[in-house]
Amino acid sequence: MKKILTLLVLTLSFGNVHAQNTNKLKKELLSSIEQKSNDLISISDNIWKAAEVAFREEKSAEYLIDYAEQNGFKIDKGLAGMPTAFTATYGEGSPVIGIIGEFDALPGLSQTTVPYKNELTEGGAGHGCGHNLFGTASLGAAVAIKELIEKGALTGTVKYYGTPAEEKFFGKLWMIREGVFDDVDVVMDWHPADKTEANVQPSLALVDFMVEFTGQSAHASADPWNARSASDALELYTNGINYYREHVQPSVRIHYHIQDAGQVVNVVPDYSRIWVRVRDITREGLVPVYDQVKKMAGGAAIMANVDHNVSLISGIHDLLPNRTGGAAMQKNLENLGDIIYTQEEIDFAIQMQKENGKPIIGIDGKIRPLRETLESPGGGSTDVGDVSYNVPVVSLAATTAPKGVPWHSWSVVASSGMSIGHKGMLHATKALGMTMIDIFKDKKLREEIKKEFDERMGNYKYDPFLNPGPPPIDYVD
Repeated sequence: MKKILTLLVLTLSFGNVHAQNTNKLKKELLSSIEQKSNDLISISDNIWKAAEVAFREEKSAEYLIDYAEQNGFKIDKGLAGMPTAFTATYGEGSPVIGIIGEFDALPGLSQTTVPYKNELTEGGAGHGCGHNLFGTASLGAAVAIKELIEKGALTGTVKYYGTPAEEKFFGKLWMIREGVFDDVDVVMDWHPADKTEANVQPSLALVDFMVEFTGQSAHASADPWNARSASDALELYTNGINYYREHVQPSVRIHYHIQDAGQVVNVVPDYSRIWVRVRDITREGLVPVYDQVKKMAGGAAIMANVDHNVSLISGIHDLLPNRTGGAAMQKNLENLGDIIYTQEEIDFAIQMQKENGKPIIGIDGKIRPLRETLESPGGGSTDVGDVSYNVPVVSLAATTAPKGVPWHSWSVVASSGMSIGHKGMLHATKALGMTMIDIFKDKKLREEIKKEFDERMGNYKYDPFLNPGPPPIDYVD
């Protein structure tokens, strides 16, 4: 009995010492991030100003690469045939903990940092999803972890993934195919939001494809009977899609972007093109809808007496949540506490909500409790989902915009370039870094994260929605 009590005391003592050491490292990390806050805000603002779209993020990637190099990281550029894809690595051996950074903007959303719509550059792009904050916060966390590895307080490797074209084409798919994520144990991820929480929710799977119709042009007035209108086929096709919406599951979403429907009014178009996207909760759910919508393109072509071609662009899986990692993230968020805003920031949020016709509820900087994982999520999609089918992903959402304003809009662009976005970014940097310390230090936690990943994967074999060719880096808008 005496031996058992002695062993229990020693075990408890070791546990307390371990916890004290971990807490000490977290305090060092928080201090480091505070000291770097001006640098991180500057990088984020530079990326915000550059506002570069898919595969064209040259300046944005270089801002991040330069900072990583200044901090002693080894850089690998031009990965998987994408000039703006890179990794920044520090350390050696196991465990290898990765962290994802994104930095692409959305076309047509240029905006100044004011709470009303005000274009900065006519027709320009803008960070309507806050990726200027995303890429910077993740690198900030990686640099703070690097310092702890450098001084011997942590053992292993930290790896930052600079991933282009998340908003269009999904660059991570090609990186996965090239094995860029093969050597990592756990990957950290976060995303700007209008709330702050450990993310344990799935995202939606989707598939993107292009439909092209080809017919015969003719004078629209003199001899239209000699024409076979590609534009007619396109209109018939979109009508078919819109009628079909009534007969799909409530979780299904179908979007399209008409890219070419003719050039002038007095010529019957012989060519038209439409980009189509189908989403559902899982890949299995969207495939039947995808198959049906492709068939409908053939029907439209028959009715308009034209030819048609359907080509896959790419597609992404839903996000596999990891509640084990989420619980660790939740503890660190609670230790950090709420994001606190000034009256000026609250007034900014209120004016923005008025401009958008939304409820006047300010900014939600509170730390939300860990939610149950939903089987039928709403919201968007991310190519982080495909990463999560290859390696465990621990994810976070952090408040970077007022509550309830439209995402992918001028409102998020404005918030991402000023103090509301900056505060959320730095909060994310801290929470990510603190959770990475836990994962580096706690082998049992890593094993439990991996066990949950294996259970969620089951017998599923990852198969990407991806053609064998290179990424379309030379696409035409």
